[in-house]
Amino acid sequence: MRDGKAELHDRLAGWVVTISITVVAFLIRLVNIGYPNKLVFDETYYPKDGWTLWKFGYEKDWPSTANDSITSGTVNVFKDSAEFVVHPPVGKWLIGFGEQLFGMNSFGWRFMPLVFGTLLVFITIRMARRLSRSTMVGAIAGILITFDGLSFAMSRIGLLDIFQAFFLVAAVSCVVADRDWYRHKLADALEATGMPDFGGRFGPMIWLRPWRTAAGVMFGLALGTKWNSIFVLAAMGVLSVLWDVGARRLAGSDWRSWFALLADGGPAFVRLVLLSALVYVVTWSGWLFTSGGYDRQWGANNPDNAWTVHLGPMWASFLKYHQEIYNFHTGEYINTLKPHPYAAPPIGWLVMARPIGIDAVNDIKPGVDGCTATGTDTCIRVISGMGTPILWWMAVIALVVGIIWWLGGRDWRFGVPIVAAMSTYLPWFAPGGRSLFFFYAICIIPFTVTILAMVFGLIIGPADGPNRRRGSIIVGVAVALVVANFAYIYPVLTDQLMLYKDWLARMWLRSWI
Repeated sequence: MRDGKAELHDRLAGWVVTISITVVAFLIRLVNIGYPNKLVFDETYYPKDGWTLWKFGYEKDWPSTANDSITSGTVNVFKDSAEFVVHPPVGKWLIGFGEQLFGMNSFGWRFMPLVFGTLLVFITIRMARRLSRSTMVGAIAGILITFDGLSFAMSRIGLLDIFQAFFLVAAVSCVVADRDWYRHKLADALEATGMPDFGGRFGPMIWLRPWRTAAGVMFGLALGTKWNSIFVLAAMGVLSVLWDVGARRLAGSDWRSWFALLADGGPAFVRLVLLSALVYVVTWSGWLFTSGGYDRQWGANNPDNAWTVHLGPMWASFLKYHQEIYNFHTGEYINTLKPHPYAAPPIGWLVMARPIGIDAVNDIKPGVDGCTATGTDTCIRVISGMGTPILWWMAVIALVVGIIWWLGGRDWRFGVPIVAAMSTYLPWFAPGGRSLFFFYAICIIPFTVTILAMVFGLIIGPADGPNRRRGSIIVGVAVALVVANFAYIYPVLTDQLMLYKDWLARMWLRSWI
């Protein structure tokens, strides 16, 4: 019942390691983050949405010439009409906060992705440390995600996905912390009575569950960033309640432990599902408590509609808007669009079969922009949303090992990142013709990196193990290869000027081009 308490006694060392790695991650992500000084890729949407959210409480339309105007410093060129947006507002509120601090410029709209990309490293370390019961494994996970190319790139661009990834990992971390909290409270109850176990009784109710409540808040913020976070909420919610059953069985409740499905499951539904729903609604407060947002007056304009009659015009408008967003994501329009050149079927995400091109300036002639090419050679600048290849390929192998260790070795710790990773990955295989992109996998890599770090922990072995030195050398070489591989692809992550042949040398697979 006290699982993990003794192993995680090195609190000071744990925090020193966590903060040190996080600072390194922040600094390497900060360098030249404002370059290029323009809206790249889907930055054409979210920085502008964030700017008008902070001004009006809802997103406004922008003219087709807005990007050039913003780059030149003329930023308030938005229209009077409201924009139809298809993602909730949390990520855009956060991007807009950076713009309020530093202005509507490339540094301003990338500052908060930088902060949350750094926090993603922080929370991954803490999650891996708690799961593995090892500060060393947590440190390995932190180093790996610090030098992951996709995590790096998504921390330096004004998109929503880095926020979703952080909130999901934070929520899963809270669920794991709640598991420990619950078991320790049951152990406290046994010690208070001097009994070795509950002797077949159900045992006391544990009403105070602060970590489960925190998980509900984090899931609500994840949902308020992107809807598909609901799959992770559902999977981890079920897993969490099953842990409650297992904890009471371990404490001696016998068959009565299954009462936890109701006794603990009911409050869990309130803390996780209902609380996350409430947080989600609160994130829409800007739209709710202003009058100009898209569809905001639908209820007032349709007073006889059943939604308006029973819920009132504001909530009727809210439901109508959500219905339209759902129809956009699942309807004929999105599923019949021409495939995007960088579309990447999810079957290839884990092996990084098709990275995403974020920005590119091709065919830079010799002598232009400092290009040192000679003859017919040219230079190129690109930002590629690609992971560090060696890291991703090792993580796939570790995922297989982790599944075996979880199911065959009955090690619950591997089940957590596996369930979390698969619940954010497998739903993308749902039928539909829409284009999907590799950068969505940013929500997967923190969990697969954690699995890889835990497998490395198995290779290193216990402190007094006979093969610890050999295992440490193997893991040290593997981590060093990841760092070296990141350094090699760094120019294609940061829009650096390169000879075309040097860029081509980094495109190891034809599908990356």
